[in-house]
Amino acid sequence: MNSIIEILIKYQDGFISGLLVTLELCLIIWFFGLVIGVFLGVMAYRYPKSIGVPTKIFSFILSGIPILVFLFWLHYPAQSILNIVIDPFFTAAFAITLFNIIAVTDIIKEGIANLPKQFIEVAKLCNINQKKQIIKIQLPLIFRHVLPSLILTQVNMLHMTLFASLISVEEIFRISQRINSLEYKPIEIYTALGVFFLLISLPINGFALYLKHKFTRNFSEK
Repeated sequence: MNSIIEILIKYQDGFISGLLVTLELCLIIWFFGLVIGVFLGVMAYRYPKSIGVPTKIFSFILSGIPILVFLFWLHYPAQSILNIVIDPFFTAAFAITLFNIIAVTDIIKEGIANLPKQFIEVAKLCNINQKKQIIKIQLPLIFRHVLPSLILTQVNMLHMTLFASLISVEEIFRISQRINSLEYKPIEIYTALGVFFLLISLPINGFALYLKHKFTRNFSEK
C-alpha cells in the first residue's frame, strides 16, 4: 500500500495529466454519443424503413468488429489511403463515439418500442392531448426505463478509452505504462489504476442497478 502511495505522489503530475485526457475523451464520447444516439433512436423508431433499417445494418456490422481493430484501421490504413494525418485523440474519440451512438440508438429505440400501450390508451380515454401525452406520460416512462442501461453503457465507454493508449493517446493507461517502464512496479501501478476505475465505476454501476430495480419493473405492470 505504501509503495502505491509513493508512486502516486512521485508521479502525480503524470497521473493528473493522463486523467484529464481520459476525462476529456469521455466527455466528448458521452456528449455526442448521447445526443446523436437519442436522436437516431427516436428517428429509427418513427421511420423504421428509411432510418431504422440502415442503423440496424450498421449496428450489426459494427458489432462484429472489435473496437481495437476498428481503432487501428481508422488510425493507420484509413489515414494512409486518404493521405491525411489526424491527431490520435480525435481518431479515438470518433471511433469510440460511433460505438456509443449505436449502443444508445438501440437502447432508445427499444425503450420507445416497449412502452406499454395501455398507458396511451388510458390517456386518450381521459381526453389528454398528444402533447401532454408525450411530455407527462411517454417521456417520463421511457426515460426511467432506459436510464439504467444508458448509464451502464457510458461506464463501458469509459473503459473503452483504455484502447486509445494503443494509438499513442496520452490518457491515464498510457501514462501508467510509461511510469511502469521507469519504475517496473506493475503490481503497484496497475493496482492503483484498477482502484481508480473502481472508484468511478462501482458507484455509477450501483446507482444504475438501483434505478433498474426501482423503475424498470414497473413498466410491465398491468
